[in-house]
Amino acid sequence: MDKRFAVILAAGKGTRMKSKLYKVLHPVCGKPMVEHVADQALKLSLAKLVTIVGHGAEDVKKQLGDRSEYALQEEQLGTAHAVKQAKSFLAQEKGTTIVICGDTPLLTAETMEAMLSEHQKQQAKVTILTAHADDPTGYGRILRDETGAVVKIVEHKDANDAERQVNEINTGTYCFSNEDLFRVIEQVSNENAQGEYYLPDVIEILKNEGQTVAAYQTPHFEETLGVNDRIALSQAEQFMKRRINHQHMKNGVTLIDPENTYISPDAVIGEDTMIYPGTVIKGNVKIGADATIGPNTEIVDSVIGDRTVIKQSVVCDSEVGVDVTIGPFAHIRPLSKIGDEVKIGNFVEIKKTVFGDRSKASHLSYIGDAEVGTDVNLGCGSITVNYDGKKKFLTKIEDGAFIGCNSNLVAPVTVGKGAYVAAGSTVTEDVPQDALSIARARQVNKEDYVKNIHKK
Repeated sequence: MDKRFAVILAAGKGTRMKSKLYKVLHPVCGKPMVEHVADQALKLSLAKLVTIVGHGAEDVKKQLGDRSEYALQEEQLGTAHAVKQAKSFLAQEKGTTIVICGDTPLLTAETMEAMLSEHQKQQAKVTILTAHADDPTGYGRILRDETGAVVKIVEHKDANDAERQVNEINTGTYCFSNEDLFRVIEQVSNENAQGEYYLPDVIEILKNEGQTVAAYQTPHFEETLGVNDRIALSQAEQFMKRRINHQHMKNGVTLIDPENTYISPDAVIGEDTMIYPGTVIKGNVKIGADATIGPNTEIVDSVIGDRTVIKQSVVCDSEVGVDVTIGPFAHIRPLSKIGDEVKIGNFVEIKKTVFGDRSKASHLSYIGDAEVGTDVNLGCGSITVNYDGKKKFLTKIEDGAFIGCNSNLVAPVTVGKGAYVAAGSTVTEDVPQDALSIARARQVNKEDYVKNIHKK
């Protein structure tokens, strides 16, 4: 197989987005458009990926990192001019180069692979990705002869009435013989109304040389959607969400209401897991089998174990074990590790804490910067007092300890194995193993106090 290369065009500012955010960094299902494109392109076993950057170059580089090399297009002078910026990376290479727009987040590796196969089959110098559009208004039309060979691409504004009846459109994605691309691109002129260098002119030049120009028509028109404004962005979001959700359902996940369930393209979910409406799953999330998630739950960059139930809660950048129940209205904040068979109840907040197997915090507690052992019970209103205004301190609660309701554990402090803390205590010193700690004022009842007050 010939070496493969890809060029992503990601230099345009995207003024129609009316945004401070660089166009290709607008997210679709939580991931920037250009990252969708790069992820799919990298499935093609590329020898090199070059991203053409311009406006917001540093932000794009930060997003894609070392997955790509970068060429700067300082002035946006057209698509051919953009591709030309990759010359120093690719001009001496032999193989096939695919050119993709960074604002086409729905394009799949499978479609690109099919186009590359057609390119090789036809022994073409260039192959155009086309699609059938029910309403082709605004798109360039693909004109073929009686044998089906591509004759030319005509832009909508330049097409006559007969040509405008053609429904096969140019998607703006191409694959080229790399050597011919960088040879011919030097001949592209900017003698047009916009004064720009257009990549389709390379196709015209190759056609005039007698070279083979082919086209592959994808049956999936929605994949070719280019996002230029917020309306198209919302359309891409809907298409992508539907694609992701359908794939999970095919894999054995139950989505009660797919239209109101939002799942990251990077999420992995096990069989027989059930997801209720209003659930939002963001980033790199792994959920085990037979879990129940939602309704109205947000999970971000976390691992959730088998058979765990999370209702109306938020879990962020944390690890949750198997057979855990969380919620409703709990918040698992970053860097927490929840063990197996744990119960985290309503209005409980866990932050940067290791929470041991079979331990419980059933309601109305804050547990931050803590190490909680196994089989610990935290009563209602238990709080680890971890912050003195400048620094955070660690609370340790060892295996089998029992913390009574409305107790404050003022860190740094350790409650020993099997120890009890009486309800209403404020603990400022370590509690020994198997001890009972009572840290509250003795109750005093003043008889007839209220009557005497009222007499005054």
